Amino acid sequence: MNDIVVVGCGVGWGLVVASPLIARTRRVQVVERWSPRPSRPRFRWPRACGPVGRVIGGIAAKRRTRRDAAALLAELPSVIDLLIVAVGAGSTPRGALELATRWGPERASVRLREVTFVTELGGSFVDALRELGRSTPLLAPIVDALVASAHLGAPAGSALARVGDDTRQTLRRQAEARARTVPIKLLFPLVFLVLPAFGLLTVVPAVLSALSRL
Repeated sequence: MNDIVVVGCGVGWGLVVASPLIARTRRVQVVERWSPRPSRPRFRWPRACGPVGRVIGGIAAKRRTRRDAAALLAELPSVIDLLIVAVGAGSTPRGALELATRWGPERASVRLREVTFVTELGGSFVDALRELGRSTPLLAPIVDALVASAHLGAPAGSALARVGDDTRQTLRRQAEARARTVPIKLLFPLVFLVLPAFGLLTVVPAVLSALSRL
């Protein structure tokens, strides 16, 4: 009987620990970059929960914005490398941007495509770049380098290389900051999952065995 209780407790705690990983595995899907993504209806916190929903919706929107900004920042080194290669091969700033739009990562390509769309409609390339820099501050250093090259005819390779170095240093600092928070995040599973499971597998059998002898 004691063995059955111990095994049941161990299996239960194992399922509790593994459930977040199982849920995350189900959500992860390998999708091709060019494949369309089906639109899914979002749960509207403000409409569903009133004032509390507005607060929760605002927090969720800020977290979404931070995630998108972090994902875009992670894609910038690849975009900058594409621009440097294109400029070094003799492309104009506009041609280099079109190549980066075509072959670059997804989020960055979506934003760079705004410039291509404006120029195809007859708009000014420089004005479209400046508008992109205002709407997406993370792309402002790249925009400044391309605008200077388009205005003055100066090679943009060296300026883009400096922007790439700064971006990589920023990513490295962020990675180090996230690594420093790992021990703190491990306290929750240690205190609320590992230690109770250890107690169930060691202390509870001894207690049950002592009680059975009474």
